[in-house]
Amino acid sequence: MTTPVIETARMRLRVVAPGDLEAYVALWQEESVLRYTIGTALTRETAWSRILRTTGHWQVFGFGFFVIEDRESGALIGEAGFHDMKRAIKPSLEGTLEAGWMLLPPYQGKGVAGEVMQAAILWAEATFPDMNFSAIIDPENTPSRTLARKLGFSEGIATEYAGHPTIICRRPGIRQALRHSAPSYPPRN
Repeated sequence: MTTPVIETARMRLRVVAPGDLEAYVALWQEESVLRYTIGTALTRETAWSRILRTTGHWQVFGFGFFVIEDRESGALIGEAGFHDMKRAIKPSLEGTLEAGWMLLPPYQGKGVAGEVMQAAILWAEATFPDMNFSAIIDPENTPSRTLARKLGFSEGIATEYAGHPTIICRRPGIRQALRHSAPSYPPRN
């Protein structure tokens, strides 16, 4: 399976590689990254397991999370993409492209997450036009909630996941959106 590389004006999205381990560990030990995501820093071992999981996700589903590289410096500065984690959450997110994004602090608040997620969503719509999107966001994560709305997600159910308050956001896939936006005409006689 060939995995995509997506380039935006400032960033490159690509699948994580074994050589990314040290940068990946640093990313997942950054406090501001952990605050609204997994909550606990990854060790080198758990980061390696996450890399393997991400790689496997691409193999099984044909989609997954990308690492985000700054095109100018080549630095690994975040992650963004989609997964289907079979989460124990109600209502279920299974069968959707569950979106997520996170960036190191120097790149936050500069439009990078929106830039990369727009590109990732365009790729996903072209590749999986029948799939809808979802996202789970901490109610206190105002920047991500704002970005989700800008990306076309609507906030839905306030629920709980892994003992934490969570908002489920949804976005229709391209085919569903087109079906609902197409004008209906009365049949001709």
